Amino acid sequence: MNSTIVVNIARFIILLLLQVVVFNRIDLFGVADPYPYILFILLFPVNGNRALLLLSAFFIGLFNDMFLNTGGAHAAACVTLAYLRPYIFKISFGVSYEYQTISIAGKLTTERFSFILTSVVIHHIILYLLEIFRFSLIADVLIRTLLSTVLTLIFCIVIIHLTKPVKR
Repeated sequence: MNSTIVVNIARFIILLLLQVVVFNRIDLFGVADPYPYILFILLFPVNGNRALLLLSAFFIGLFNDMFLNTGGAHAAACVTLAYLRPYIFKISFGVSYEYQTISIAGKLTTERFSFILTSVVIHHIILYLLEIFRFSLIADVLIRTLLSTVLTLIFCIVIIHLTKPVKR
């Protein structure tokens, strides 16, 4: 089996387990929830199979929906994020994306931060719009999106820095 496939399977399982066991228990003031499981979508290889990414994103969102009883909101947000990922790459990295010379799991640069931030915001807006599903509560959606984005960004950056390979 290819090492990339093994790494992606391990990343899928570990991030899902961490989300279910640890991060789903964190709820700051009833409005901020961290969702670092989306790192699976963000760290998927740039030149990887796009259909596999969409399918994997659906299943990681679906499994999270099953544990949170959210009725498909996570699956829809994950599939949308996986679909929009190439466009977010182009916006954040520009020409580097076309030559596929980028890596998210390195030193935090402005391009990497903008990619992670844009992805998290898109995921959270879709997630909370589908969860709340009332435009009269748009202020609640925006507050939850803002606070959850900050919390998710902190956890994502910490996880990336803890798991990046050490250079000798």
